[in-house]
Amino acid sequence: MTASQPAVSAPEMLEQLDRIIEIMRRLRDPETGCPWDVDQDFASITPYTIEEAYEVADAVQRGNVDDIRDELGDLLLQVVFQSRIAEEAGLFSLADVARGISDKMVERHPHVFGDEARPEARQQSRRWEDIKAAERARRGQTGVLDDVAAGLPPMLRALKLQKRAARVGFDWSDIDPVIDKLHEETSELRDELAQAPVDHAKIEDEVGDILFVAVNLARQAGVDPETALMKCNRKFESRFRYIEQQVEKDGKDLKNTSLEVMEFHWQAAKSALKAAS
Repeated sequence: MTASQPAVSAPEMLEQLDRIIEIMRRLRDPETGCPWDVDQDFASITPYTIEEAYEVADAVQRGNVDDIRDELGDLLLQVVFQSRIAEEAGLFSLADVARGISDKMVERHPHVFGDEARPEARQQSRRWEDIKAAERARRGQTGVLDDVAAGLPPMLRALKLQKRAARVGFDWSDIDPVIDKLHEETSELRDELAQAPVDHAKIEDEVGDILFVAVNLARQAGVDPETALMKCNRKFESRFRYIEQQVEKDGKDLKNTSLEVMEFHWQAAKSALKAAS
């Protein structure tokens, strides 16, 4: 929607929500619905939910508004889908989902919906965490790391675990010791790789330590590691495609191209893409 477009009316919004709810009801009908949709359950559909969330993030990174809209639609479908599965089992409905998040948002924003003074953004972030901690305590989750979902993507879960620990003081005071820790972990990996025979379980453990420290390094630097890696992936794709194009221009096949030639084109790609940005 652009600034010149009128806001969507409440009746139209409710009409479209009712429409997707009805579509999902029909898709899940055991007699007349889609066999694939009927066969799904919470576990089988969850990977698609995760995938759609990442595709929203990718569309945002690319800055394509049409794609953002489409991917948000795909993600909304996942919410409707999961809610329909729950409703059929008599567990909860989409209305319960909406009610629950609405109640939560009101409770977590007393400066908007209550009498508290409006805080600065940093103060609100701390207040938000305090409110969430109180919610966990009411559920009997009193441990610092309680309710950090095991099903989160590993990098995101590492970040959340580190943030939770940092809230009670288990954290470095600045970034320098984290850089030192990264060097320490890479040195330990070198030592394990030098062993004969190589213990792959220990190698895996050391690589895991390096990745965990890398997430901590990003956090200390004020960088979201998921976003940083997404951008790095995109940068790698652009540079590698440049190599492919140059090799093709030379009339050669990439599989038969030496590493030295590919490295030459890689460096050229860095310069070319940097100049274009």
